[in-house]
Formats: sequence, structure tokens, C-alpha cells
Amino acid sequence: MPPHAARPTPSVLVFDVNETLIDIESIAPLFGELFGDERVLREWFGQLVTYSMTITFAGYYVDFFRLGRGVLRMLADIHRVDLTDDDVARLQTQMRTMPAHPDAVDGLTALRDNGFRLVTLTNSPHRSGVQTPLDNAGLADLFEAQLSVESVRAFKPSPSVYRYACQELGVAPADCMMVAAHAWDIVGAQGVGMRGALITRPGNPPLPVDGLPKPDLVVGDLRQLAERLITGQR
Repeated sequence: MPPHAARPTPSVLVFDVNETLIDIESIAPLFGELFGDERVLREWFGQLVTYSMTITFAGYYVDFFRLGRGVLRMLADIHRVDLTDDDVARLQTQMRTMPAHPDAVDGLTALRDNGFRLVTLTNSPHRSGVQTPLDNAGLADLFEAQLSVESVRAFKPSPSVYRYACQELGVAPADCMMVAAHAWDIVGAQGVGMRGALITRPGNPPLPVDGLPKPDLVVGDLRQLAERLITGQR
């Protein structure tokens, strides 16, 4: 079987949203205010991802924002911090209104203008009539579709999530490349036959483990991704 690098450039780019396109560091000041340490943001996000995977494996589902509120209260107990309902509501508001990374518009526009199909696939809920984080970040118009795990009631990296995206788009996994800032998301997509591009946002390096697939591309931001894909570099 030929290596991934020899395969044609994928026509469909499936983007993760949180950290990949929008900047979760923008809510660090809230954690600094509530916990006295902005680094608790990373503890919260790591626990949020861990429990999203856990409830999927255990056969349960609650939406990502509801889970995020619960993880925040759990951390408050751990750190012996008193939280009000208003504090929790502020987190949910900020989760919905995080800004785009500075490279997002340029990179996405270049990819779209060069014929790539762009869609998002996110753990965040997406309900009719409700502004999504992507809408609020000003990026929604650059994508043909916003897909949410809510449709299959399972979180990434469940194989059902990536297969659902392919079914919705009417394409085979081999036609798709998952673009994400998280190595676990890339591995999940590769497990169903997609390719993967890792965006090494701060704190998100590649995972150097023998026996696991490596990303097909590793780049620092979306401008670099566009340059590599448009010119056919690997």
C-alpha cells in the first residue's frame, strides 16, 4: 500500500472548531478571576475532553456545554472555590463567543478560493436558530456546513462521528482530511480512513508514539496549511 503522501490531495477539509479555529485562551482571564490562576483553563479543558470521551464509551450523552458547566463545578470543589450560578453562566457565554485565531480567515479563504470543500465537525452543540461559536467568531460563511456530534450523540474520537460527517457530505473517508489542533482527533479520523493535518497551537504538539499513525501534515497555523495543500507540499 502506498504511503499517505503519495495519495491525491483531499478535496474535503473537515475542521475541528475549539482551539483549531477559535482561541480558547480568550477565556483564561475568567479562570484567573474565579480560581486565582489562569492555568486552570487547561485543567478544565483537559477534564472536559476526558469526560466527553468517558461518557461516550460508557454509552451516555449530554451536550458539551452542559458537561463543561459540570466540570467547572467539579474543579471548584477540587480547588475549594465557591462558584455562583452567574459564574457558571459567564463561562457558557464565553464558550459561545470566543474569537477566531488571527490566521483563520486568511487560511480558510485561500483554501476555499482554491476549490477545497470546507466543513466543521465539533463537539459543541448546534441547534436551529441558535448562534454557534463559529457564527459568533465570524467564520461561519467560510464553510458549506457546520456539523455537530450532537447528531450522533457521541463525542469525538468515536468512529461514528467521522463516519457521520462523510455520510452527510456524500463522500468517502479517503476524500477527507481532518484538520485539528489535537492529536487524539487526528488519530480518531485516521482510524476510519481519513487523513489528518495537525495544527500545532500552543500546548498541542504531535504525539510521538510508535504504532500509531502520524499526521499527514503538521503545520503551525492555517496559513501554512493552505500553502502546503494548495502547492501540493507534504
